[in-house]
Amino acid sequence: MINFRLITAAALLLGASGIVFAQRKPSEATKPFVVMSAQSLDDLQKSLQAENKTSELIDSGGMQLRVAVQHEKNKTGAAAELHDASDDVYYVLNGSATLVLGGKLDAPKETDPGEWRSPRIVDGKTIEIKKGDVIIVPRGTPHQRSTENKDFTMLLIKIYAEPLKKRP
Repeated sequence: MINFRLITAAALLLGASGIVFAQRKPSEATKPFVVMSAQSLDDLQKSLQAENKTSELIDSGGMQLRVAVQHEKNKTGAAAELHDASDDVYYVLNGSATLVLGGKLDAPKETDPGEWRSPRIVDGKTIEIKKGDVIIVPRGTPHQRSTENKDFTMLLIKIYAEPLKKRP
């Protein structure tokens, strides 16, 4: 025997879901796109080389992404760090650095919510990174960079779990 209530309920659900899909439309861009030529990126690197500096390539407010060019020269004593809610991607543009990855933070202190710092990493893996290398540091991974006696420039891409707050 056919259950007309079940068929009617199914038809109503399908009809209702069709209305929802019919009303959806693609999202719109929240920010303008960014295209940087190799020359403009090279010019930016040169402008940062006078000191240890970072230059944001986009205003990341409202986005889950931060993109910056970071330059470090002979920088020592940087704290080890760990991010609970963001992943880092480094693309080395120039020079080299020493990177310690993994292990555990020694005596970690939470400096901001989900942002941990420590003087050093215990049982991490030390590697040398150089021009052309790509390094992916997933959230929760201790990492520490040193550019002692080195000149280093990288493209830093941070991917956040939640959108960043817009600047006032």
